[in-house]
Amino acid sequence: MNAQRLPRSPRTGLRALRAGLRGWGGVGAMAAVCALVVACTLLLLPLTRPPGDGGTETGGQGVAEGVQAKVAAECENPQDQSPLPSPLDGKTIAAIKARKDPRLIVGVDQNSYRWGYRDPNGGKSAELEGFDIDLVHRIAKDILGDEKAVQFKAIPTNQRIPAIKAGRVDMIVRTMTITCKRLEDVAFSAPYFLTGQQVLAPKESSVKGYDKTLAGKRICSASGSTALEQLKTDQAAKKAGVASADIKTTVPSQLDCLVRLQLGQVDAVVTDGALAASQAAQDPTVELKGDTFTTDYYGVAVQKGANDLAARVNLILKQYIADGGWQASYDKWLSPTLGSKSESAKPPLPHYKN
Repeated sequence: MNAQRLPRSPRTGLRALRAGLRGWGGVGAMAAVCALVVACTLLLLPLTRPPGDGGTETGGQGVAEGVQAKVAAECENPQDQSPLPSPLDGKTIAAIKARKDPRLIVGVDQNSYRWGYRDPNGGKSAELEGFDIDLVHRIAKDILGDEKAVQFKAIPTNQRIPAIKAGRVDMIVRTMTITCKRLEDVAFSAPYFLTGQQVLAPKESSVKGYDKTLAGKRICSASGSTALEQLKTDQAAKKAGVASADIKTTVPSQLDCLVRLQLGQVDAVVTDGALAASQAAQDPTVELKGDTFTTDYYGVAVQKGANDLAARVNLILKQYIADGGWQASYDKWLSPTLGSKSESAKPPLPHYKN
């Protein structure tokens, strides 16, 4: 592996105070720096003109609500709701190419280890890298002929959909799970990654997984995440363990949960297993507990109605998988944390909406 690992995080509690912080000051300091960069990025970068709608007609609030209700009613397998792959340039892609400085404006994460992050050992010129970043470069190369024709915007977990709806970005490539609820607000490509929700906790913890051992525990999740939605649903259903858990701790981005865990402010984290594995690789004192308990698919999110862009991304994904680009990226970034035999080690088989 050529990629450098992030500095190991400190142990929790008094051991953390005695040991001190290394490198950037541990993952907690890295999160603080990332949060500052995110805030500055969102404040300083100008709002962009909303991406084209690919031919969508506009109506009033009643029309929008009617469309959302229809999507919810028809949505059984959200990962199968994307259009067929197509090489055609519609209004959305044409608008991107017509910009004075033609670049894709893409919302990403910059503090998810091996997905989208800046290596703290890379110096001032450290560029974003990771599995999601590789995919963004491939999309830019196909649409604009230059893999570097990208303007990255750091978007917190809870701002992904607002950023798309406001037109601040053309797309979100940020470990974003395709769900029926989200399809009411944005459109997705076909899935490019398979994962599931999982529990992360200290190795010495009594927590064994998403089960009764979570009873009375303090659980952290990210605002706007599928993990939080699952926790709320299962708590309302009085699921064993979760029913009495404290799920009030929510944070803007997933890495903040790891910091809370290290500081002893929560007992466990619930997040995507793929992200949890990367967090466990950053801190040897925590580990994944139990198996994944949902089946989730990541997709590239675009503005609702931008069907030409979604269709083009689907074609790019199909080619990316066929020529080995997807597998090479997985082997480089994710195999060290997820393994070569994980169910995530192969791209999901796409099904499209006819």
